[in-house]
Amino acid sequence: MTAFTSRLVYHPAGFDVELQGAVDDLVRGRWMSTERLLSGTARASGLWTSRTQVLAVAAARSTVLSDWAREHPAAPGLGLLQTRVMVEHALLAAKDRRPEAGQLEQAAREACWAAAEEDPSDPVPWVCLLALASLDLDQARPEHRVFSGDPLLPPGPWGLLDQALRRDSGSREAHHRMFRYWQQRNRAAAVDFVHTAAARAPIGSPLAALHLYVSVDQYRFTHYRDALARRQWLREPHASHTRRAYESWLAAEPGSWPVADLSYLAHALWAGVRMGAATDVFTALGQFASKTPWAHVADSPAKGEALLLTARQQAFAGRATALA
Repeated sequence: MTAFTSRLVYHPAGFDVELQGAVDDLVRGRWMSTERLLSGTARASGLWTSRTQVLAVAAARSTVLSDWAREHPAAPGLGLLQTRVMVEHALLAAKDRRPEAGQLEQAAREACWAAAEEDPSDPVPWVCLLALASLDLDQARPEHRVFSGDPLLPPGPWGLLDQALRRDSGSREAHHRMFRYWQQRNRAAAVDFVHTAAARAPIGSPLAALHLYVSVDQYRFTHYRDALARRQWLREPHASHTRRAYESWLAAEPGSWPVADLSYLAHALWAGVRMGAATDVFTALGQFASKTPWAHVADSPAKGEALLLTARQQAFAGRATALA
């Protein structure tokens, strides 16, 4: 069966088969596969960061970590997952403007600092502190107004980013957390940060896809999303950024780019009418799909999947036109 006729699968673990099983077990209240998975995952690695992120989101919706802690309180990775869940709860409470948001934020922040002290080699506590930095709207905390050393970039949580990258130099989550931090407060700084980060990324790194997130972000906030705006991916600098991201992906180890980044790449290639290259990426994705960027660039979020299916059909058919 060809890729574009496959049933779409939206799974947070993406291509990581071991993680898929652990996530599914966590949702059902079972934690043993998660314990096995984390005990065999190197701390100072991108895999450790991405796996704990996905597992924490799954665990945040239940009491499974409390059950695990009663059975194996010293299990590898348990304490860090609990910290991750605290950060998730703090972010959600702030988003919903719940009265307990401040307390949850403070507790999560203290847990992050404790985790960083407990395992100095672990990048995740620093990534979590970057996530919490977005809640400090006035940059009241000194660690959120550190000078970057780059005249184009304003003071921000650069020290936290540096600490994360010292432990995992290619940390995808750390870069995306920083990108989202600047998206919320200074879009020009977000673009400048992405330029710097993508320029420093080695060939094959999924950080080459950061520019594609900027392109979608710029389109989302265009006041007049007409035919001209929808063709931005045919113009510079979007076309060059798409080409570089595609070339970087081709040089990467198969399966090393997450589904979300491949989805952004597939969209950019399709919208830029590079149907052969788009077919390559859709084939690599197979049945896996991501809600974004399709929900962001469709006429409405509810039409995102329909746009994705149309794009896949056009790419495999070799259509010479596309509407983003």
